[in-house]
Amino acid sequence: MVEATKIKEHMPVVCTNNEQFGTVDHVDAGGTIKLTKDQRGQHHWIPMSWVTSVDDKVHVDRPGDQAMREWMSTPPEGAQY
Repeated sequence: MVEATKIKEHMPVVCTNNEQFGTVDHVDAGGTIKLTKDQRGQHHWIPMSWVTSVDDKVHVDRPGDQAMREWMSTPPEGAQY
């Protein structure tokens, strides 16, 4: 499990093919990462369980198109909006 403390605001979030599909807004206490607003002004959340590693980017365990199909578009319980 990756330490959430390594994840910082504005870090790129990249998929398994190393393409960016989001940017970190912040890590929620409930075990999710809130992403900055997309082009439509919508926030999205991804679970920490997707994160495989953190260096200068947050790497997740799935392709970007799958991640964008599976991310949450409403705040999970306990998340900050």
